[in-house]
Amino acid sequence: MNLTVLINGTVDDVKKIVATLNAGDIPSTDVVEVVVSPPFVFLTTVKSELRSEIQVAAQNCWVKKGGAFTGEVSAEMLANLGVPWVILGHSERRALLGETNEFVGEKVAYALSQGLKVIACVGETLEQREAGTTMEVVAAQTQAIADKISSWDNVVLAYEPVWAIGTGKVASPAQAQEVHAGLRKWFAEKVSADVSASTRIIYGGSVSGSNCKELAGQTDVDGFLVGGASLKPEFIDIIKAAEVKKC
Repeated sequence: MNLTVLINGTVDDVKKIVATLNAGDIPSTDVVEVVVSPPFVFLTTVKSELRSEIQVAAQNCWVKKGGAFTGEVSAEMLANLGVPWVILGHSERRALLGETNEFVGEKVAYALSQGLKVIACVGETLEQREAGTTMEVVAAQTQAIADKISSWDNVVLAYEPVWAIGTGKVASPAQAQEVHAGLRKWFAEKVSADVSASTRIIYGGSVSGSNCKELAGQTDVDGFLVGGASLKPEFIDIIKAAEVKKC
């Protein structure tokens, strides 16, 4: 299981969240891999103060080697800081900043080439779901990544239905399982059976302490990309949902 928390706020806010995580009763690393993803300005603070078994991720990085790209952060910078993970292709960057499937694929490939591990996001809008094109959309997003990389060993795929992010709506366990199973089938058909079996596919979209266990119990849900709930004490309960899979 791979769980990711998105941290925002002030330094004091972040330190409170870190303190909660440090004091939390979290399952061992053979049960759950916990990765927290603060904004760039808090990365080094969080990395230095978190308990050692919790890793950190950047929320984005640039598509190529550093240079005159004002305001961007390169994969090389993250590697130099000892940041092991980066989140790429988040729906907000796709929708608000116009990142295309192909651009996200290029970013994933470059981050991997610099030794980073990637949480790559895919997901459909409400309009696309209502039109019945969910699998077509997420398959195209995943294909654009597959076209640029030769190995999925260091990639976690995060399915995040855009209509369920921060809305309080959540895909039902059956809906989440259907898309995750569809993605696993896609991997088997388009990449390989080994990649299908080994690639972790995590779910993001209004995950909470109240729905995490049922979601975690789905066959093809390997963890969560957690948003708002990660800022609350219930995040510990979400992390513990990993124990459902172990059972």
